[in-house]
Amino acid sequence: MPAVPENVLVVTGTGTEIGKTVTTAALAAVALAAGRSVAVLKPAQTGVAPGEAGDVAEVERLAGRVTGLELARYPEPLAPATAARRAGLPVVTPAEVAEAAAKLAAAHDLVLVEGAGGLLVRFDDAGSTLADTARLLGAPVLVVAPAGLGTLNATALTGEALRARGLVQEGVVVGSMPPEPGLAERCNLTDLPVVAEAPLLGALPQGAGALDPSAFRVRAASWLAPRLGGTWQG
Repeated sequence: MPAVPENVLVVTGTGTEIGKTVTTAALAAVALAAGRSVAVLKPAQTGVAPGEAGDVAEVERLAGRVTGLELARYPEPLAPATAARRAGLPVVTPAEVAEAAAKLAAAHDLVLVEGAGGLLVRFDDAGSTLADTARLLGAPVLVVAPAGLGTLNATALTGEALRARGLVQEGVVVGSMPPEPGLAERCNLTDLPVVAEAPLLGALPQGAGALDPSAFRVRAASWLAPRLGGTWQG
């Protein structure tokens, strides 16, 4: 295993379809604007046919010139372990992901490793997860969470799982904040860092991924806290 890099950030979510890929794109856009070279690694892309654009391509479209790498692709929109088994394709292992991330880290200023679904979604039938990759890399984990009802419990559970494994949680980002947040969304901005036991490091507006890429790149810094290279103050 190569030496543990210090320029890798693992991006996970409390679930699916909550803005994880758009958050990864915002992180990449901010780093690129600061003159840093960026690589985006997707260990397992599911639910995408051969030749079809996946999450890495979406990050490239929104953020700009990044080095993108997928290690495995499965056609059905299922957990990687299930999708690989049903397709009769090889699984991806945490060691393979960590090795790929370390190689990218040697040639880039920042490597973003975007998981599939949540932290403990299985890569294989042995129960390997994104958390195992983060442990091998010694990398911090950024958790993307939804804004509304139910997010506090899911975020608390993810934070607890990270701490139980000795992993560092970089913080929490709200992946999609509605333009007119209700009571729950407003209160959650205060409560999320409490239940996560980690700082709230940004909030992306609902529909950010539908912006023209040039507008996305200009605005990305305003969605992320200074700790992530942005200007967001909460």
